[in-house]
Amino acid sequence: MRSRLLDGGRRHNPLRRRSDVVEAWTVLVVAVLVLIGAPLAGALAGRWAHEDARAVAAGQRAERHRVRAEVVGRPPDALPTAEGVREQRLRIAVRWTEPGTGPRTAVALVPAGSHRGDRVDVWFDARGRSVPPPRDGTAVWQHTLTLGVATAGGSAAAVLLGHAVVRRVALRHRLAEWDREWARTGPEWSRRSA
Repeated sequence: MRSRLLDGGRRHNPLRRRSDVVEAWTVLVVAVLVLIGAPLAGALAGRWAHEDARAVAAGQRAERHRVRAEVVGRPPDALPTAEGVREQRLRIAVRWTEPGTGPRTAVALVPAGSHRGDRVDVWFDARGRSVPPPRDGTAVWQHTLTLGVATAGGSAAAVLLGHAVVRRVALRHRLAEWDREWARTGPEWSRRSA
């Protein structure tokens, strides 16, 4: 067994076809790509996604400002239902006091379940529009891991799909080679048995 591995398939074997050698090397390449290439692609995509998400989060933090406000509007009696991990927010009137300008009132996004008189943090952009809070570290890492895992999985799937195509082509070539060999040796067998 050890000599076969060290030999690399260079010994002459009349039963070994060229398609067998191609398929054997393809398996080696596929193993390297799935075990090393796909995780590396996932790590690189994750690194890029992390840097991008951090830049977006930093831009959002620079553009948005938080205000501690009091809920003055009446929240709806029935809250809309939605499934998911993201926190639900509703548009309700809030009031706060800004230094130098006095009290202000606006409709802002507040967490679902807030009641009149509650103090909540609301976020506004440079134009004074109510916006969701900027991405936090958890959201950045979720984005990073999602993109990295998806890229690694997609890369591995693409490699395995390519391997399936190569195996199918190799099988066709192998069968064609066997047909040619049988066409050459078949008559000799037929004469012996007759």
